[in-house]
Amino acid sequence: MSPFAEVLLDNAGRILSELLSGGGEFGELFYERSVSTRLKLEDRKLDELTFGHDEGVGLRLIKDGRTYYGYTARLTLESVLELARELARGNASAPVAVGKRHFEGRIPAELDPESCSLSYRAELLRRAEETARSLGPQVKQVLSVLADKSREILVVNSLGESAHDLQKRVVFFTEVVASDGKLLQRGYESTGGTGGFELIADKVEEVARKAAKRALLGLKARPAPAGSFTVVLASEAGGTMIHEAVGHGLEADLVQQGLSVYADKLGRKVASELVTVVDDATVPRANGSFNVDDEGVPAERTVLIKDGVLVNYMYDRLRAERDRVASTGNGRRQSYAHVPMVRMTNTFIERGETEPEEIIADTKKGVLVVKMGGGEVNTVTGDFVFEVMEGYLIEGGKVTYPIRGAVLLGNGPEALKRVDAVGKDLGWSVGTCGKEGQGVPVGDAQPTVRIHGLTLGGAEL
Repeated sequence: MSPFAEVLLDNAGRILSELLSGGGEFGELFYERSVSTRLKLEDRKLDELTFGHDEGVGLRLIKDGRTYYGYTARLTLESVLELARELARGNASAPVAVGKRHFEGRIPAELDPESCSLSYRAELLRRAEETARSLGPQVKQVLSVLADKSREILVVNSLGESAHDLQKRVVFFTEVVASDGKLLQRGYESTGGTGGFELIADKVEEVARKAAKRALLGLKARPAPAGSFTVVLASEAGGTMIHEAVGHGLEADLVQQGLSVYADKLGRKVASELVTVVDDATVPRANGSFNVDDEGVPAERTVLIKDGVLVNYMYDRLRAERDRVASTGNGRRQSYAHVPMVRMTNTFIERGETEPEEIIADTKKGVLVVKMGGGEVNTVTGDFVFEVMEGYLIEGGKVTYPIRGAVLLGNGPEALKRVDAVGKDLGWSVGTCGKEGQGVPVGDAQPTVRIHGLTLGGAEL
């Protein structure tokens, strides 16, 4: 535990007493210390080298159902006490007792980023670049990024609970542009998770190779057809669609505000009986995992949709209190300068019982989506538009030729109802989820799934 975190823990009762001196139902102290590094290598040049170090304290007061939040980066006890007094604006009341329950967590890292040199990081990027370029002269541009973040948090509240967690994450990705003189095509691949560089050290060449092959494949691909298709989403596509088009609608704050299509649907069938959707912050090494959330609640596995039936929402403390349920450990924040809110962690469709090859063989005509790119989602309705970065036509139960220029259009909740096959496999993707100006790391996953009646936008009708 860092020195200032120890000071805060030792004086938490005093700080929270000041915070609640004007009354209130709940008081919370949140401390964060983070160290981050980001390197970008573009066309064999180290184009970006960024170091970050941030440390500060946020205080939250809930009084008469309203939230008051303040933060400071001044690392003195008096600064924190003054912030507490400013938020309280009242007379002293009974002191707050802390220490009824304390949780200690640490994410293991074999190759701790804080102990790895810049030259080690740069060498990983160079290996990726040379691997991508080795695939041929049509590879014109290569960009690789390696980012890591070490984060220490301390949470103490007026319920007598405290939690301390040490988190480490690494992310690596490569983006490649290929050209045959007429067309430009892009390929992208990423990896990462919670832990140290051991997660990516042996994968940088594989990631770069996949990105380059994806870009080169686009040069040979045919223009995509357009219309309504049976779509097979490969597990390699990751869980982008389930996260964006469905997951946000299962966050309790949006549900309580009436901004979700899943409001008032607990206990009702909302998806195919083959579909079970889970949010799980306990998955080892996954990008959205942690030991405790940013409100000090231990990480949990939460089943949201079970065999097609909506059984739960994701909750933080505040939203759980309003529904008179327990928090599901989904209270997250970007930093000490941000108020916590309901956020996903690792969200995925559970594995099914069918071999992925059988799903394709059983598809007479359709489209296989191996990798999705960027897109737009209406989180209120679930309507989505996603770029298909790597896709193929399926004819007679066989994958025939690659397609390019395709976009996938549909509605997340409706798509889940049209799932008629779920594979045994499970593919993960890493990312950062944005909500109300805050970004937090997440993981998404899905098995191979087949969905009837999705719209493919392309060049041919």
